[in-house]
This record gives sequence, C-alpha cells and structure tokens, in this order.
Amino acid sequence: MKRATEVARAGRWPAAERIDTVTLLFDDRYRRRLRMLGDAGTDFLLDLVEPLVLHGGDGLKLEEGGYVEVKAAEEDLVEIRGRDAASFARFAWHLGNRHLPAEIAGDRILIRDDHVIVDMLKGLGAEIRKVKAPFDPEGGAYGQHNHDPGHHHGALHAERHS
Repeated sequence: MKRATEVARAGRWPAAERIDTVTLLFDDRYRRRLRMLGDAGTDFLLDLVEPLVLHGGDGLKLEEGGYVEVKAAEEDLVEIRGRDAASFARFAWHLGNRHLPAEIAGDRILIRDDHVIVDMLKGLGAEIRKVKAPFDPEGGAYGQHNHDPGHHHGALHAERHS
C-alpha cells in the first residue's frame, strides 16, 4: 500500500506532481494515521509521526513519489455579518468566549450550524445566512493551533516563524 509520510503546506509543493486529491470534512483533517482513498481512487495510508491539522491545498507526499492534494469538503455552515466593525468584533468575541471553531474571512465569520449559537447571535443583531462551504477555522489557543506543526517547539517552529 502507498504511504504518505509527510505534509507539504499549500503552495510549498509542486502541483505538477499531484496524482490525486482527497476531499475531507474539517473533523477528518486532524489525523496521524489513517487509510485514505483519493477522489480518483488512490488507496494510501496517511502515516505521520504526529497528528497534524490538514488544510485545503496541503500536499500529502507519497513515499513512491507524487502528492495527494487535500481539499476541504463543503459543510453546512452559518455566515455571520455585522453592520459595522464594532458589531463584527462583538460577535467574534462571543464566539471566541465559547471556544467555537470559527473561520474569519474578510467581513464575515463562518461557524458550524448550531441553533443555540445562531439564536444568540441574532439577539445580538447579527446578519445570519446558512451556506454550504469548505470550513477551515482559525487555530486559536485552545484548538488546532496547538496541533499545527508551526506551534510545537521543534524544528518546524523556527521555520514557521522565520
């Protein structure tokens, strides 16, 4: 069986060497070891030294050569917008205070659909719209941030921050 033993971050691997893609939900993109099936049928074992959060555009390097590109699958999300910067910051604070995974993209915040949180945000004056989109939330101090290769204190730490 083919094995992917390294992750090359988006933009840091030769796209011309892509042999397949693997489309994963957010919850399936924090892995160390798992058998995967690429979208075009490549059967391979993800076999990393430690679990990593995989992001859309990352390349999983196969030992035999070539890469499998990670794609973020579309999920049921909620788009949050505010009428001004102050309301936007207020919504972000309330989400962060609850340690919810959130993707901040320009003038909107994306979260997973949760009727309790949506009701709270509506009560605060948020503009809410249900969307289907890839989900790649911020890492944060209590979330994937601690599992990102750029934030453990090994050789990759200096590389990420240089």
